[in-house]
Amino acid sequence: MYGTADVSGSDWEGLFRPVSHRSVMFEFEVPEVDYTQYSNRQLVAVPLVVLGLALAVLGGWYLVTGAPVSPSIDFTGGSELTVESSLSQAELRDNTFDEPVVSVQQVEGENRYIITFDSSNLEPIEETARSSDQMEFLGSGTTSPIFGQENQRLAVVGIGVAFLGMSLLVFAMFRSVVPSIAVVLSAFSDLVIPLAVMNLLGIKLSLGTVAALLMLIGYSVDSDILLNNHVLRRSGGFYESTYRAMRTGVTMTLTSMAAMAVMAISATIFGIELMASIGFVLVVGLAADLMNTYMLNVTLLRWYKYEGVKR
Repeated sequence: MYGTADVSGSDWEGLFRPVSHRSVMFEFEVPEVDYTQYSNRQLVAVPLVVLGLALAVLGGWYLVTGAPVSPSIDFTGGSELTVESSLSQAELRDNTFDEPVVSVQQVEGENRYIITFDSSNLEPIEETARSSDQMEFLGSGTTSPIFGQENQRLAVVGIGVAFLGMSLLVFAMFRSVVPSIAVVLSAFSDLVIPLAVMNLLGIKLSLGTVAALLMLIGYSVDSDILLNNHVLRRSGGFYESTYRAMRTGVTMTLTSMAAMAVMAISATIFGIELMASIGFVLVVGLAADLMNTYMLNVTLLRWYKYEGVKR
């Protein structure tokens, strides 16, 4: 119908094929989606339903806890203790300290741990560590509630400024309301969905995950602008232009997802909790970006090009 992708017969057969008989590298072909088989309502329904569910999770979380996302000690204040011990992570978490333990992270070898507490009072925590025969005290640190609130304010301001700058840039590029709204709505959904999944899986919002969310804003804008630019500014029909953008955008996104998945799995294996959380947030956000770009954004662009501009 349009494009040049060779996906027929058994559909996915041949998507990965050797570049040459001497090479171990593989060429990835993006399957050509026949958008004409789906109405605008069918295409836009899935991303809007997922966005609605994500907003419901965040709203419910806010009603129950007072915050849409569970914050880490970066925003609430707390303490960290570094020890060397022969005890397991479970034993350190459950049976060693009187203060509630938030997390136990293994670092720099088999017997070194960073233990996180909600409390900012280090004295009893350090005393327990120093007096124990099963662990060696190595260091400690605290984040005050006031400093945590300042971090929270800066994080909110940072995300807000990034969104505002992204919106102004997109509108300046396309000078049209519908394509600009499509990009902004996709980026918003790319943020909300990972936040909801973080709540469901118990991943707390930290400075590291905020950085991952800021990365998602940039990535979402990049993939959406790529699509808009192909459809609105380059020659060719709507579906041909969409497929050209998909060949670049989908390959780029899947490659990034694979890299972030490897990082998250490796960090989980080695007990690097922060890197695992960042990798997981990016994988979920990039998966959401695929859905929002090539279902939500494509739908709005198709309506704009075939119906909206005629009115």
